[in-house]
Amino acid sequence: MTGDNQKWLEHNTFHHGEFWDILDLVKEKEKKDLKISLCIPTLNEEKTIGKEVLILRSELMERYPLIDEFAVIDSGSNDKTLEVAESYGADTYLASEILPEVGDKRGKGENLWKAIHQLKGDIICYVDADISNIHPRFVYGLVAPLIKQAEVQYVKAFYDRPLNYSSGLRSSGGGRVTEILIRPLFSLFYPELTNIIQPLSGEYAARREVLEMIPFPIGYGVETSHLLDLYEKFGLNAFAQTDLDRRVHRNQTTNALGKMSFGILQTFINRLHSQGKIDRVPDVETFYRRFEVEDGSYNQLVQEVVEEERPPMIEIDGYRKRTGNS
Repeated sequence: MTGDNQKWLEHNTFHHGEFWDILDLVKEKEKKDLKISLCIPTLNEEKTIGKEVLILRSELMERYPLIDEFAVIDSGSNDKTLEVAESYGADTYLASEILPEVGDKRGKGENLWKAIHQLKGDIICYVDADISNIHPRFVYGLVAPLIKQAEVQYVKAFYDRPLNYSSGLRSSGGGRVTEILIRPLFSLFYPELTNIIQPLSGEYAARREVLEMIPFPIGYGVETSHLLDLYEKFGLNAFAQTDLDRRVHRNQTTNALGKMSFGILQTFINRLHSQGKIDRVPDVETFYRRFEVEDGSYNQLVQEVVEEERPPMIEIDGYRKRTGNS
């Protein structure tokens, strides 16, 4: 490990326990006149969303006013996700009803992108909706470096991700796409970014001014694109990361992870081209192919995966008008 990498790890890697004094964070936030928004993107998460809203709102809005705004932005759930979230006190929105003039696309990245328009915070924190061991550290551990260090622009979570088996939790495992796909790609093309311990974590916080200047893939590539685009603009020192100890969540099947990897690769190849690391984007397929075997018969399943992208929010007329940048 180079000296610069070690220095970055020592200076920009935190543990949530360093920020246990939430009241101190509130005082510093108010002193710096910062507003913080929390967004949970959802699609059919009625089983876990109530607990998340209850715990985060009661601790970080009512007990300690660290969060100024708490929103659930939904992709069009057909269960009671929005009703449950609203009953526990979250502001709830359908992504399709935010910036209706730009149309509606389905995907987590769409919800994250539209949150920039809907929410008013100087700092926006994103937390996934399927965390069964939710705790306030999933928020204060991410926003604290942004409150305390002006040079930090974007904070990623990392944690132990045990795999949930019927026999109980296994203490190692998880992060399969990171270790099999993203870490090798970063090692080849962006070695400094290998310092980000869990680049695909769904929990992160960032300053509005950096979120509004980057495009958002609407699908699987959104977390990867954030790192590549902001690294290109600001370098590694704009990032920080916080150890949140453990995250227990719903595990994806291997087939689902293959589809995710296929989408991420599309985003990655496009960034290699736009950042001058390859001369041209090859002609690539958008159909993901895999096999199933049933009664000795081999069947190829074909599914289209297109990583569409939304432009930087600052380029959207409706946003520019709302923020006075028109």
